[in-house]
Amino acid sequence: MRTPDAAPGKTAIQHDQIIHLNVGGQRFSTSKSTLTWVRDTFFTSLLSGRIATIEDESGAKFIDRDPILFRYILNYLRTQQIDLNGVSIPMLRHEAQFYGIGPLVKRLTLCEEMNESVCGDVLYHGRLDPPMIPHHEEPPARRRNKANSASATVSTSSISSNRSNGSPSPRFQHELSPSNGHHKKLTYELTKQVKSELSQMMRENMAITTNPLRVRIIRAHHNSVAVAYGNFVACYKGFRMKEHVDWQLFYTTPRMPAEISHISLMAKFASTPEKLAVALTDNSVYLWGFEEQNEEVIVAKLGTFTLEVRIDQLSFIGNQLVALSKAGKVGIWHSMTQNWQVQDVIPISCSDTAGSMLLLGCTNGSIYYIDMQKFPLRMKDNDLLITELYKDPNSDVITAISVYLTPKTNICGNWIEIAYGTSNGTVRVIVQHPETVGHGPQLFQTFTVHTSPITRVALTTNHLISVCSEYNHVRSWSVTRFRGMISTQPGGTSLASFKVMTLDSVDDDSSSALRACDPGPYGDQDTEQLFIQRLVPDAHTLFVRLASTGDRVCTIKSVDQAAVTEFYAHECEVPNRMGARPRRYLFTGSDDGSVQIWDLTTALDQHNSKIQNLANQMAGVSAAEKTPTSAASTAGAGTSSSGAIVNTARVPASARFAPILQGPTPEELLQIIDGCELCCASLNNTPTLTPQSSLACLATLEKQSRCD
Repeated sequence: MRTPDAAPGKTAIQHDQIIHLNVGGQRFSTSKSTLTWVRDTFFTSLLSGRIATIEDESGAKFIDRDPILFRYILNYLRTQQIDLNGVSIPMLRHEAQFYGIGPLVKRLTLCEEMNESVCGDVLYHGRLDPPMIPHHEEPPARRRNKANSASATVSTSSISSNRSNGSPSPRFQHELSPSNGHHKKLTYELTKQVKSELSQMMRENMAITTNPLRVRIIRAHHNSVAVAYGNFVACYKGFRMKEHVDWQLFYTTPRMPAEISHISLMAKFASTPEKLAVALTDNSVYLWGFEEQNEEVIVAKLGTFTLEVRIDQLSFIGNQLVALSKAGKVGIWHSMTQNWQVQDVIPISCSDTAGSMLLLGCTNGSIYYIDMQKFPLRMKDNDLLITELYKDPNSDVITAISVYLTPKTNICGNWIEIAYGTSNGTVRVIVQHPETVGHGPQLFQTFTVHTSPITRVALTTNHLISVCSEYNHVRSWSVTRFRGMISTQPGGTSLASFKVMTLDSVDDDSSSALRACDPGPYGDQDTEQLFIQRLVPDAHTLFVRLASTGDRVCTIKSVDQAAVTEFYAHECEVPNRMGARPRRYLFTGSDDGSVQIWDLTTALDQHNSKIQNLANQMAGVSAAEKTPTSAASTAGAGTSSSGAIVNTARVPASARFAPILQGPTPEELLQIIDGCELCCASLNNTPTLTPQSSLACLATLEKQSRCD
């Protein structure tokens, strides 16, 4: 009851309306002025009647949101302060966006970005700017009756070095098409559904096939890099500096008559590439040669060839260009004779190189090889001489192969070691002694730890790594060597078992821009190899992991959160001087045509230093626990394994026992998937951040529950 001498402020409080809310089943009471002091929010729309609402049995307005997070929202509206203890900032920001509270969204966004920079972190090395789209169009390949025909025209041009220019058989398909997917029955359908949803979003909203500057493929050789877009390729040459490499655009191909499916680059140790090969979806191959003369790069078109079937792999072996098709065709171009030879072989499932030899894993369970050094001398009746090297004991399909060629020494010659995987999940290692070349390789060891087809296998100096199709499940073993050769005593020791899960599309009939980025492993056989994990299509976050243990080396987040459309890890040469060593880089392409470069060598050094520090801390903790101290001054001191004194009292408990991160955590996985879905929804003009009525939310939830 208002009194005649009441103060104006007290009158305003008495006239303020009390609002009762039911948020997720919990009742809240507050004033109307508290809910509406921020303009144009969910609450102003709710109380003005602009959006529909429902009431519970007591008359409280029902809001179908999290009541725990709503407490933080309401407390901010009451006090204009926020307490972040015990709350997830991303989830709270999401709730603030739903309620449309702009000041709180800005504050929480600043909290999230406080430790992030749009300039990249310490691993960010730089970027390659997108090239100009070429105007000149390359004519399509001329079709002839014979598969081994090629166009004989060769055109040359000169550009300045410092100026940039603007189907398999049904049985074969049935056996190998699932090898890129997942085979575990309990999880296959779930993964297929999530992949289908994400891939469909990307097809509808990202306009993949219409963006001419979307980076599709990145390949590198020595210090040269080639970047393929929809219909042209840009070539960059690297200049070796003191401790790193700088790249400069020096050539852009004409626009190709079809979409690019594969590229391959062959370079000398100098900065300028020597050859560039481009395969198109129309089964044609274009080849260019480069030669530097008087600070100018002479570009010569070496030919246009056709394979008549879909090209699944394109690579250089020495100076020879090799194009492979899983349907069972091999195309080889020899640099000396300039001859293009096409050979029909048994359907191919995998391949690898060892020196001048090309090894083919085939569907009949055999491994064949072609000696490129003796090509074309090793020809019979104008056909390539393809020799069977080894036959799997069970005649299983060879789905992955890796060759390790030991260096030739005075003690012995080359010792050939081959690791291969089969369609039933078996991994075998075979070796060939130098003195038993004529008798073929001998079976060394067999591993039957996988239950799904092997997709990748890598045999290195210190490790054997195999990957199967069940969520990219990885098993790794240590390799013991004696004088460089694999040792029989003791056998391989198991190191780790982990997964490199990715939700990229892996359908064979999908566009090349939608195919999954290869997680690896990347690296030379003498170094520690790495997996590059991208969870969803066009994610802006990559996880770099050790191939031997699965430990996370670093997390790469692209600058300005640009979507990563393609990535490639490569080791570059540095000047030959005391203390210099090759450096590893990660190239990530984006939708705007640029390529960002990341320093993996620094990431590995930081990771190794972290592991050593943790080991020293743990050793110090163990020493402190075992050795009783008699003085307060030495209560926190311990001795590490290296003899250093470690003050364990100053080491936080979380740091002492912190686990080594591996792949993405469940929180990171959900955040990345949600980010992908929100990105697609925003491109589809779906309102996600505007205030919505609780009735609409309830209707949506009921509809989803009925569908489920």
